[in-house]
Amino acid sequence: MKEVNLRYGMNPHQTKARLFSNEQLPFTILNGEASYINFLDALHAFQLVRELRQRIGQPAAASFKHVSPAGAAVYSPLSDSLIQSYFVEGLTLSPLAVAYARARGADRMSSFGDCAAFSDNVDVTVANLLMKEVSDIIVAPGYNEDALALLKRKKNGNYLILAIDPDYEPHPIEQRTVFGITLEQERNQAEISEEIFNHLVTQQRHIPDNAKRDLLVAMITLKYTQSNSVCFALDGQTIGIGAGQQSRIHCTRLAAGKADNWRLRQHPIVQQMDFRAGLSRAEINNAIDGWTNEDFTPAEEKQWRQYFGVVPARLTKAEKQHWLAGLSEVSYASDAFLPFRDNIDRAAQSGVRYVVQTGSSLRDEQVIEAANEYGMAMAYSNIRLFHH
Repeated sequence: MKEVNLRYGMNPHQTKARLFSNEQLPFTILNGEASYINFLDALHAFQLVRELRQRIGQPAAASFKHVSPAGAAVYSPLSDSLIQSYFVEGLTLSPLAVAYARARGADRMSSFGDCAAFSDNVDVTVANLLMKEVSDIIVAPGYNEDALALLKRKKNGNYLILAIDPDYEPHPIEQRTVFGITLEQERNQAEISEEIFNHLVTQQRHIPDNAKRDLLVAMITLKYTQSNSVCFALDGQTIGIGAGQQSRIHCTRLAAGKADNWRLRQHPIVQQMDFRAGLSRAEINNAIDGWTNEDFTPAEEKQWRQYFGVVPARLTKAEKQHWLAGLSEVSYASDAFLPFRDNIDRAAQSGVRYVVQTGSSLRDEQVIEAANEYGMAMAYSNIRLFHH
């Protein structure tokens, strides 16, 4: 038996905590001390990026928080607006670093203090990027010598660094204990491939290759996201994830709101904002999200502006809608069937054109009718991807 003593369990008062296996552990702790949640994030996140790499053939990265991804991506070149939005101006980035910039940029507020996961060996451009961000843990197959030396300096030398065997395959049966009772099931080894596009049910039957890639990114992301969940994806990355909601429409609203915010962060006004000196990246992220989303009272508005500096007037509702209308060709995936057409109605407002869902709900005809009204192409995957 191999084991690792952990700092604590889910919470610091749960002091008796360890990780163990009857077989050789597939990872090595290269730096730092781990908690229970650190490993929950790392082990789920690495499975996600490994599967993205296998299915799409590009370097992949994920930003994980509380056992769900805040963002996930494969390599795809960055536009000028995304370079600014992701705070990577002037940085030299490898394809793997670009994948992480995309993953973290999907939801920069939620990525604060993340578990950064990588499909390939980490190079110094990845390390340089991470040194500028608030991150608690990294997991990857390996590290270049200069990258590892740099990362060991992060968090005053306490950054948790894990190296994991990319070829490790666990036992096909997994167990967990809840309230003293052990549950056992077959691991979710469902393969997410282009077969999910074989059962098209809408009048629109063409899904271009880039949208197929995005739908694969979304579906594989959902496989490792707390259910219920839906995912919006574009240009090789997630742009909105709605995780752990009790109803499907709340998942969709949450994910769509994040996708809208991702788009608003690229508005020219945002990219010209001049914040007061001394603000951290996290504070600037909060300020931008406040500018795009919050409805403040006059007193709150005054206090907000005093803290963050000279910030432009907010967009009017019409200006906001005009900018969001530029969000298009978005892919949308659900980890189970869509029970009502309201999910399609809300997704359409955030530029969704391509949909994959499980299918076989009582109201399939209504959902298909809604997709046809918006000119969407929708496929049934016939795969449920619940993850708890």
